Amino acid sequence: MEVESARVTKAEPASPLRKIISVASIAAGIQFGWALQLSLLTPYVQLLGIPHKWTSLIWLCGPVSGMIVQPIVGYYSDNCTSRFGRRKPFIAAGAVLVAIAVFLIGYAADFGHLMGDPKEGIKTRAIAFFVLGFWILDVANNTLQGPCRALLADLTGSDHKKTRTANAFFSFFMAVGNVLGYAAGSYTNLFHMLPFTETKSCDVYCANLKTCFFISIALLLVVTIIALNYVKEKPWSPEQGKTVDGGEITDTNDKPTKTPFFLEIFTALKNLERPMWILLMVTALNWLAWFPFLLFDTDWMGKEVYGGTSGGTAEQLRVYDNGVRAGALGLMLNAVVLGITSLAIETLARWIGGVQKLWGLVNFVLAICLVMTVLVTKLAEAHRRNDVIMTTDGHLLPPPSGIKAGALAIFTILGIPQAITFSLPFALASIFCKTSGSNSSAGQGLSLGVLNLAIVVPQMVVSLSAGPFDALFGGGNLPAFVFGAVAAAVSGAVAITMLPSPPPAAVAGGFH
Repeated sequence: MEVESARVTKAEPASPLRKIISVASIAAGIQFGWALQLSLLTPYVQLLGIPHKWTSLIWLCGPVSGMIVQPIVGYYSDNCTSRFGRRKPFIAAGAVLVAIAVFLIGYAADFGHLMGDPKEGIKTRAIAFFVLGFWILDVANNTLQGPCRALLADLTGSDHKKTRTANAFFSFFMAVGNVLGYAAGSYTNLFHMLPFTETKSCDVYCANLKTCFFISIALLLVVTIIALNYVKEKPWSPEQGKTVDGGEITDTNDKPTKTPFFLEIFTALKNLERPMWILLMVTALNWLAWFPFLLFDTDWMGKEVYGGTSGGTAEQLRVYDNGVRAGALGLMLNAVVLGITSLAIETLARWIGGVQKLWGLVNFVLAICLVMTVLVTKLAEAHRRNDVIMTTDGHLLPPPSGIKAGALAIFTILGIPQAITFSLPFALASIFCKTSGSNSSAGQGLSLGVLNLAIVVPQMVVSLSAGPFDALFGGGNLPAFVFGAVAAAVSGAVAITMLPSPPPAAVAGGFH
């Protein structure tokens, strides 16, 4: 989240909608790669030999970079004096870093093999390349997202309606990127487009992952290049407190006060009022519920539902891969429902009777869905114990269509609470910031930065504890899912009983 270091003192006209859409489309490229991370990378790291209980540690880089990188990038992009503009240099750098990171991740097994990794077992050198690339990827994604949202704010000027429209388009393109990423992840023969991706050290699954990442690089670079060439920024002058003539975006500010952003965040936390503290509590509990499933959803499909394993025989690996692909299909269905629901949040809130009731209700839906993963898993295990699960030629059969449909239904329904999670907390943080009295000195960027702490800290807790927690209860993904169900139920109860309802006038325009 971006920390504001200057105040806009002069109302500026908004740019045309086509320019806003051009910048918002970068979200599709960002989210394409993120969708691939969610659907394919947890199984991939296990193929490299990382034990299941330590897989969650790999994902620790996401919340760490989100907590540190976004505020830093936001702070310095606010004060950037490049002749190319304040935001565009950071957006371009982020896109280049994404390309480098994806190349390292996709070719980790090949690099490890060249440096002496064994064909079977733990591939230490490949893991090192993968971890390096993964951390760079998360830093790059965070470098991209903050300046993109800031550039949208610059383009919309003082037009609040167009600001909401810009954020709506950003969310829409995120859904588009999710659908494309999950669709690519669920297609098993994508590597035939780029046959050179399959090597001695990189099997079909690995080659598919490479191909998906190459497509994501191409999409991100195309939309980024188009946006950065189509939309011009005026260079910003800190001495004059305004932009220099010669561009398209005007941005007139007071001379910035260079307060360290960590000090600003500490001050904002100290001055928070009760509504914002409750919002942070609900958000933190909500993400404690979400992150175990986001981390292990496709692994759950491959292991518990399909009965495969990433470290067994070739046949067990084939079944596991089929389950992961089915999970990617579920995530694609989830993204479709997420996109549709995000356009209907205002209607749903009016129908249910308030945003706090809506958020509480969907958190209970989240809790029920996470509990249902236990039922689906037990049914799949009972089927493997009691029915014929192998063909005469030695191939393991997939679970019955009813079990697969139940698992995919969980993925699909979860798109509804996910749409609320991705939009409502940010809208409420902005509304509470505008209506707060003692916290009026905190700007929108700073308030959203504080909210981001309630998202990344739970992610760090889950990343550090999910693997050992599952191992404590005998391995598998169900213990973390049950923990998530409890957190979701508590979050729903707190939202309904304690979360204040925002002013009616603010709700109408606050969801985007």
